[in-house]
Amino acid sequence: MPRGTRRIAERGRIGPFPVWAVVALAAVVLIGGGVAFAVAGSGSDSPVAKPPPGAAPGGSVQGSAPPGTPPAAAGCAEKLVGQLPIEEQAAQLLMIGTPLSAPLNATSTIQKYKIGGVFLAGRSSASAASLKQQIGQLQEAAQSSLGIGLQIGIDQEGGQVQTLKGADFPAIPTAVNQGKLDKTELGDRTAEWARLLKGIGITIDLAPVADVVPTDVGKNNPPIGGFERQYGATPDPVAEDVVTVVQAIQGVGVLTTLKHFPGLGRVRLNTDTSTGAQDPLTTADDPILKPFASGIAAGSAAVMISSAAYPKLDPKNVAAFSQPIVTGLLREKMGFTGLVLSDDLGSAVAVSSTPVGQRAVKFIQAGGDMALSVRLSDAAPMTEALVAAAKADPAFAARVKQSAIRVIESKLRATVAQCR
Repeated sequence: MPRGTRRIAERGRIGPFPVWAVVALAAVVLIGGGVAFAVAGSGSDSPVAKPPPGAAPGGSVQGSAPPGTPPAAAGCAEKLVGQLPIEEQAAQLLMIGTPLSAPLNATSTIQKYKIGGVFLAGRSSASAASLKQQIGQLQEAAQSSLGIGLQIGIDQEGGQVQTLKGADFPAIPTAVNQGKLDKTELGDRTAEWARLLKGIGITIDLAPVADVVPTDVGKNNPPIGGFERQYGATPDPVAEDVVTVVQAIQGVGVLTTLKHFPGLGRVRLNTDTSTGAQDPLTTADDPILKPFASGIAAGSAAVMISSAAYPKLDPKNVAAFSQPIVTGLLREKMGFTGLVLSDDLGSAVAVSSTPVGQRAVKFIQAGGDMALSVRLSDAAPMTEALVAAAKADPAFAARVKQSAIRVIESKLRATVAQCR
């Protein structure tokens, strides 16, 4: 859509329907369903999707896997998880960071704990050939020790949040500038950037940012607006761009992650460096959720949960530890059945008052699937805490198994696990 036409979209409607609804409904048609939106005849601008038929508590769907998952993946994943002891099921729920300057530092941790994923942390200008070789060695370590590969994650958004740079990875514009492109150019260029990731073995990009930064907040929003990581200032055009980016990245075989649910665009502090970051406005029917709803409808494999507080959604817990937000809002109300990742639970100051191991436990209790820490040293306390909690509580053990199945489903989709 030409950018001039998108300014019409800023006003919020096309014909009788809200723009976000048209975008979301179109995405559902394109991918063949999976999330049903309350659009026609509802008379509501609510961004929230209805749960799919058969949705069970906690967001699992009886007899179906997330959109884009290979046929019979749910049964295959359940079979693979059933072959794992509780220690290995728990370890699948961790994505642990390793520095890009020395990614093979993670090899012994992968082999010892059999963790589910690796996050490539920092910045690198290394060649694609070098990175491909090292990422291949990490996958070999996982396959040799467990027979199941890793989710290899990276932050490759653009602007100041571009992990891979150099001759083999040209500079990517900020999301603000990406948001000025028309739909075709944004999709084409995003696919080019994603092919470079696919070529070196990246399985999941921790992108796109679905946060909306209102104009009156702008640069006063340190985590997003301060770095121009947002596609726009209103929900409708951001939702349109999110759909385009999700389809482009996943179209070349790299999974996407919508972040940072339920939105970091209104906070005035950065959860990485501060406590007290909160959004006092967001509700369960807030238009700010539209880009997440549209990205879910477009089939995004994953959603990342923020570590800010949202008192109108949960007055007691930050989002990463909130069952009302992760299970109640994202899983049950919005119908998301895919992989739920945390934002960093390692070095982030926002969660520093909680012991390291318990951060993973509380995230899984809330309904999350894969706890992310940028610190390699967190593999031990997080695995140990998850295993101890599972052995002490059958209900938590069931929660671990449910999430391990979702992790394996995502690996089947990324082709780093196989039915056997």
